[in-house]
Amino acid sequence: MKSSLPNVLTGFRIAIIPVLVGALFAGGDAGRWIAFFLFVVAAITDFFDGYAARRMGSLSRLGQMLDPIADKLLITAALIMLVAQGPVTGIHVVAVIIILVREVLISGLREFLSGHQVVVAVTTLAKWKTTTQMIATGLLLLGPAGDNIFWGLTDVGLALLWIAALITAYTGFEYWRGARVHLADHPADS
Repeated sequence: MKSSLPNVLTGFRIAIIPVLVGALFAGGDAGRWIAFFLFVVAAITDFFDGYAARRMGSLSRLGQMLDPIADKLLITAALIMLVAQGPVTGIHVVAVIIILVREVLISGLREFLSGHQVVVAVTTLAKWKTTTQMIATGLLLLGPAGDNIFWGLTDVGLALLWIAALITAYTGFEYWRGARVHLADHPADS
């Protein structure tokens, strides 16, 4: 059972998403606090599943595949809800679009390259990207509920969302630039 702990944590992170979305649909301050709490728990499991896998020497292909998917599912679901229900509105939606487009493009790029036995390593800046996305998203999940306790929390979340979008775009460009040589070596089948 010990060796599957990282995968259980990753699975938990995926399973928590519908509950988080449901809390946001429930609405009100209580729903936002529940969503925030669930998001924080999921973010913490993101750290611990990788740490546990390395510490226990139980890196698995399933875990390597599911971990980044779980991150993207969590962030995507939360960002979509933040756009649908606020506080991400107006021009701030562009930051969300930048994040989501990059994540889909790079996921597709990674999948394509893996079919050609090319591994695209995660950079330190990409780890910072994920961290910034998670902090921004967590703050924004609180929205008005957080502003009732800490005035301006939503504004901080929106500023961090733009920082995350810029880092996201930059790391996406770097991955794409690094992959160009592999894309040129593998023309599409006709």
